[in-house]
Amino acid sequence: MPTALLSVSDKTGVTDFARGLADLGWKLISTGGTAKALREAGINVRDVSEVTNFPEMLDGRVKTLHPAIHGALLARRDLPEHVRALAEAHIEPIDLVAVNLYPFEETAARAGAKPEEIIEQIDIGGPSMLRSAAKNFASVTVIVDPADYVRVLAALQAGDDDLDLRRLLAEKVFARTAAYDSAIAHWFACEREEIFPERIAIPLERATMLRYGENPGQRAAFYVERNKDGIAALAQKGGKELSFNNLLDLEGALFATDPFEGEIACAIVKHTSPSGLATGSDSLEAYKKALACDPVSAFGSVISFTAPVDDGTAEAVSSLFVECIVAPGFSPGALEILGRKKNLRVLEGRAEWRPHALDYKRVRGGFLAQERAARDAGREEWKVVTTRQPTETELKDLQFAWRAVGSVKSNAIVLARDGATIGIGAGQMSRVDAAFLSVHKARLVGHDTKGSVMGSDAFFPFRDGVEQAAEAGVSAIVQPGGSVRDEEVIKAADEYNIAMVFTGKRQFRH
Repeated sequence: MPTALLSVSDKTGVTDFARGLADLGWKLISTGGTAKALREAGINVRDVSEVTNFPEMLDGRVKTLHPAIHGALLARRDLPEHVRALAEAHIEPIDLVAVNLYPFEETAARAGAKPEEIIEQIDIGGPSMLRSAAKNFASVTVIVDPADYVRVLAALQAGDDDLDLRRLLAEKVFARTAAYDSAIAHWFACEREEIFPERIAIPLERATMLRYGENPGQRAAFYVERNKDGIAALAQKGGKELSFNNLLDLEGALFATDPFEGEIACAIVKHTSPSGLATGSDSLEAYKKALACDPVSAFGSVISFTAPVDDGTAEAVSSLFVECIVAPGFSPGALEILGRKKNLRVLEGRAEWRPHALDYKRVRGGFLAQERAARDAGREEWKVVTTRQPTETELKDLQFAWRAVGSVKSNAIVLARDGATIGIGAGQMSRVDAAFLSVHKARLVGHDTKGSVMGSDAFFPFRDGVEQAAEAGVSAIVQPGGSVRDEEVIKAADEYNIAMVFTGKRQFRH
């Protein structure tokens, strides 16, 4: 008779699986809570301690770490010396293992969890059994995911000796234990406030396959961190499945509105960079102001709101072709209105960053890792460097422009007025070109640039950017400063009676 060992933290489906094995004549071994659950379901099961002839000890920390278990899992059935060794030690082979691990990630993510409580959720015996069984997949079936119970049972009922399935299940085990260990290592690093440990393993699981990547013909998938932070935490309320480019643009849209948390703001994003960004007294006003910056580029965009979307805002958005809309909430009427657009993806919720999360960028042969950009909107460290001081109205617009320009691809320039962008110059190779483009885009849709303010994500290397601003009638500029030609740039601002503020911080977004 074949033997199965079942020891699970997540007991979803385990009694039905165990009953199916028992009906096929399998002997069952189990531990602690799993054995109790199976007995309560009327399923006959032996305790592991009967197999090892050794009681559980140290509050359950030691129960399966024994040769009678690992010898039974690791012995190769095709090697006579292995079979003979088991017989001499009176060890019966174990042919199937179903184990899922202590909920370390969930415990570590829970607010208020104490370190000692988290450490107790580091599973030792479970990963050891899984790895032993997975190494010997030629003879042993190993299950780490309860979703696999059904297909394993179906294969056994059909009498299939499915080596390909066992190999796939072994692959899942090593991926799971690797992710589990990396989550534990991450927690230890965070405990000592080290965000750049000597080694980093990123624990990800596939959320879904995507139709294609950035272009048709490129295969793609969406992987998420196991605790479902960020975009994975959003609930899709309508529309077709998300694409690779949708997810990239969603990140760009959320990034654009992040600095306006606590305010009502709207960002309209194309190719991860805003085409319009604004604040307002309500979501509809913020949307209209953001759209007015560049209504042409808004076609096929992704839109992010920091406040719930009501019926009126939904009606306005639905008149435009939009790929995705994300907001913390939607009125029932808004969902009905947006639902008329069958292809419009509607996502609800808040996409929070995990504490101490890093920003990764892929390069050939590795990753670059950096702290997430601090989107500081405070004016405490700002320094007015020109003769003319900005007015309070200008300072308010400069603060908006500084928050807005950080989400625009470098080199980046924004023109702003009354809590809204009116012109954006993104992704240019020279800063004067970005300044020219921001003015050109503003005038193209009829905005009067006179009296607007300009925000620059990095310093002006030459005075030509200031001259471009002066020609457009810009009254004030916010920039980091730090150029070897700062004095030349400041002098140009003084010549044109433009107020200029240095923030001392750069906001490149490559």
